[in-house]
Amino acid sequence: DLFSSEAEVHEQGLADRAVEALRARGLIYEGVLERPKSLDPHDEWEPVELTLFKATEYGDDQDRPVKKSDGSWTYFGGDLAYHFQKARDADQLIDIWGADHAGTVKRIKAAVAALTEGKVPFDVKLVQMVRLLRAGEPVKMSKRSGNFVTLADVVNEVGKDVVRFTMLTRKADAQIDFDFAKVVEASKDNPVFYVQYAHARISSLGRKAPETVANLPAEADLSLLDEDELGLVKLAAQFPRVIEQAASSHEPHRIAFYLGDLAAAFHALWNKGNDDPEKRFLLAQNPEMTRARLELANGIGQIVRNGLALMGVKAVEEMH
Repeated sequence: DLFSSEAEVHEQGLADRAVEALRARGLIYEGVLERPKSLDPHDEWEPVELTLFKATEYGDDQDRPVKKSDGSWTYFGGDLAYHFQKARDADQLIDIWGADHAGTVKRIKAAVAALTEGKVPFDVKLVQMVRLLRAGEPVKMSKRSGNFVTLADVVNEVGKDVVRFTMLTRKADAQIDFDFAKVVEASKDNPVFYVQYAHARISSLGRKAPETVANLPAEADLSLLDEDELGLVKLAAQFPRVIEQAASSHEPHRIAFYLGDLAAAFHALWNKGNDDPEKRFLLAQNPEMTRARLELANGIGQIVRNGLALMGVKAVEEMH
């Protein structure tokens, strides 16, 4: 029985209500679907009357059955119930599916448009597979032999922050190669490390400044910043627009990309101090310039923290 559990009985009630709501608007009818085009002309086919949703009125290729000939709900009927419940108090709906469900996008979009009368924006994000690697070699898995790696296993090995950030460094429709060795590598080629390292460096400035530079001014004179430093300010100023674009396009990877660029620009500025001592952030003999550069660094640190927080990642104070 499709609805044998308590949860399924609840779903059945929702499906009934969803169908009745659509029936009241003339969008549910009893009818027969056309012969499937995939069938061989010589194959036997018997038309069966089904309960159908007028999906074609909302851009789908054909009307969709919500019940089988025996009266039980189809998978689409269950999807109808789910979205009927979710849409009631929603300002916007976003479904995240595996790429193998691409063929059902049209019918679900049609259903949500009908259920909400087009008043609730709806988007479907299709995500590609994640390929697990160890030092470049694929991790062998087999469902048949019971040899597989779960997401919990991955989180336990490298940490949730690493997993979240790495997963968000690709567009939803791009395949991800998740290499256990590379995601914990302390190098600029590892975006997780590089962004976290930028925040750790900025945090270290706050700890070292009071003992390194005496008589720091209370206010920063940002007119002291040079062209390279102002370039970092301009990049930092793009943060609100990046967030807006990521939200409107449902593409959180934009935040990860931006944080990577911001971290790279900060590290480049930091490294100039290795060649020219006057370019360092902390100058014992120049408290005014130190204060201005600390203000810049603190601003970058705040953006990194905010961006990581949106991704569900904690900014670290020190790298171990």
